Formats: sequence, structure tokens, C-alpha cells
Amino acid sequence: MKKITQMICVLLTVTTMSAQQEKGIMGYNNWLNNWTEFKPNKIEYGEANQILAGNISVNTKLLKRNIYVLQGNVYVTNNAVLTIEPGTLIIGDFETKGTLVVTKGAQLIADGLETDPIVFTSNRSQKKAGDWGGVVILGDAPINKFGNMGSYNLDLDPSLTTYGGDNVAGNSGILRFVRIEFAGKKVKGSDTFNALTLAGVGNKTILENIMVSYAGGDSFGFLGGDVNATKFVSYKSINDDYKFSQGVQCRFYNSLAVRSSYFSSTKDGSRCMEVKSYEKKSETDFTKKQTLVVATNITMLNDSENINADIQAGLVKEAVYVAENASLEMKRSVISGFNPAVLLDSKTEINDANLKKIKFEEMYFNLCKGNIFTEYNSNNEDLESWYGNSVFFNVYSQSSNRETFIDIFNAKKPDFRLQLGKITASSGNR
Repeated sequence: MKKITQMICVLLTVTTMSAQQEKGIMGYNNWLNNWTEFKPNKIEYGEANQILAGNISVNTKLLKRNIYVLQGNVYVTNNAVLTIEPGTLIIGDFETKGTLVVTKGAQLIADGLETDPIVFTSNRSQKKAGDWGGVVILGDAPINKFGNMGSYNLDLDPSLTTYGGDNVAGNSGILRFVRIEFAGKKVKGSDTFNALTLAGVGNKTILENIMVSYAGGDSFGFLGGDVNATKFVSYKSINDDYKFSQGVQCRFYNSLAVRSSYFSSTKDGSRCMEVKSYEKKSETDFTKKQTLVVATNITMLNDSENINADIQAGLVKEAVYVAENASLEMKRSVISGFNPAVLLDSKTEINDANLKKIKFEEMYFNLCKGNIFTEYNSNNEDLESWYGNSVFFNVYSQSSNRETFIDIFNAKKPDFRLQLGKITASSGNR
């Protein structure tokens, strides 16, 4: 009897702690204030007075007092360090589809301040998604392709775009308090650039407080590597917000994805998170680590005022897609306004081994048409029964976004944290 009482006490303690544990993006203050911009098309950034073009092969510093235009494909080569002062503005050229590529061995030190972020944006008067290329960081950390080597081609120089190696602790520099706006150009006959590509990037690289808005392709692409990502924001991207592939090991924390039904690509669908181990199975070395994303305190929402109508019209897809052989451990996160919340690849067998690789714990599923399904299968009783088990502390709700979040429709300073009453919600009803 004594043992049972002790067990109940432990369970009650765990439950209480869990109920008080904040879900979604967190912080006593709204960490989006000061450095983010939710209406970048309304800002007059000024004219460039310096040109960045060709190769940067020696250590170089960009200064806040100048405005730089990025013309064509600009490569940081020869193990050089490109340092960007806080508050510096770099404008991607629309005509030449400017793109910044930090090659393997080189570094980018873009260390902005909360009150003085570094901004990459478009030089068009009517700015649109995909106006310019984006920022590409290539490192020497492991990837799961044969030979531990990949190449980020598109329309880039193949001799300068290799990535991958065996240096888990690779250091490609610092990106902190950085905004990347209207990037993600479409390459004719090929794919679309990500606004920020992190390929084979190692865990000594500092990646914090990075906002991508209105990307023409994916906002963030993680291709292999070993990455810590904190306080990332993806806002109204055309394609996916966060795409993980090629065996990346990513610890993803306190980050936000805001989708709009009207910006998404309806052709192949757009998601907040796509977790894959590879694009092509034939190129993949299965003796290496496959993709693992450990995502904690993530908020993913569709910000439509009329989500149910958008769901009926087929404008809304799933928030999270997990492909076969990939692992996702998601905790204390919020998924609001999707159809359904999570979709598993049809090739993923629903068995104990796979369910242990795809974890959802202490989640807040809100306003979703269904929670977790396997692709092409409308019967999800086994998944609902598994993830609905009280041991996982997952919460299910059908509240409007206005009731759920503090102030998401504030045009200047939106606040995507959960309202306090929602944080402690402990209903397990679906």
C-alpha cells in the first residue's frame, strides 16, 4: 500500500509539473520585439552605395554605414571570414538574383544586436517572395550521403559548393539577430533556393534569433550536419518553413512558424516542418546517422482568421510531415489550425520501433482537423490511441487563434506566446 501511495504521489507531482510547463515559444518577455519585422514590404531601406560581387577570398568586414548590393553569386572562399557589423543592410539584387555562399572552411560572422539586427532584403520597390537567392552556409560536418560529400548546385559553381565531412564540431561562424526577407529565387529547370541553407554545418556554429519572411522556397533548409537552432522565425513562406534532410542531427528550440493559407504552394504543398532522411534513397549511406530532430517549445500556426473555411477549401495541409527512416522527438510544442496536425509517410510501418522514433509529448494540438495520420489512410485509431495515452500529456483543443495566443493580430508587435490559461490546460479530450 505504501508503494502505491508513493507512486500516486510521484504521478501527481509529474502531472502538476507538466500542467505548469509552458508550451510553444516561451519567455517572460516577447522575444520577437525589437529585431523582427512583420511588414518588410512597407519599409524604405535606402539605396546601395557598395557592390558585393565575385569571390571574397580575404578576411572582409561590411560596415553599418554602407548599404551593400549583392550582385550575382558571391562566394566567400579560401577559408576567409566575412564579418558583418550589427545594423548592416545587404540588398539582394533582383536582376542578377544575388546569392551569398559561404564555402566550406570559410566563415560568416553576422552577429547583430536585438536593437540593431543585420538585414538581407530585396532591392525591388514592390518586393515579392523569391526576388533574390538567399544565404548558403556550407560546412564540414557529417551528412548521410555516400562519401560524406554533397554539392549544393542549382545555378551555383559546383567546384565551390561541396559540403560534408567528419567534423561534428565544425564552426561556420555566427548568425544572430539576422533577418532574411523575400529570398528563395526559382532556378529555371531546377529547384527553388532556400532563404537560408545550412548544409553540413557543425555544432560550434552559433545560430540564434534568425527571421526569414516571405521566402519563395523553403525558409530554412538543413542538409546534414549537427546543428543547434534557437529562436528561429519563419513567416509566410511559400514552401516549407523548416526542412530537415541528409541525416542532420538538429536540436531545435523555442522557434516559430507562421503559415498563411494564401502564400502556400498548393502544387506540392507546404508544411511547417518536413523531416526526411534523404531525397534519394540510392544516394544514402544507411551505415551513417539518419535524420534526428529534437524539437522543443516550437509554435506552428496558420494565422488565417477563418481556418475552417480554408480547411474546407483545401488551402491548408498538415503542419508536420515525417518521412520513412527519419526521427522526430517533439515536446511542449503548439500546432494550431492544420489539416491534420501531423502526417507520417505511408512507407512508415506503425509499430513500436517506429513509434519510439516519432515522439509527441506534452503537446498542445489546437484547431486541427485530425491530429496524427498516416498518408493516404483515413483510419488513424491506432495512432490516436497511442499518442492520446495520458502518459504523453498531450492536450487537444478547438479554440480560435485569437483566444489561444496572446496577440497574434497585432500588426507591429504580434505576440505568439500562448495565453496563460492555455498553458496550464490539462484536458486530454480529443
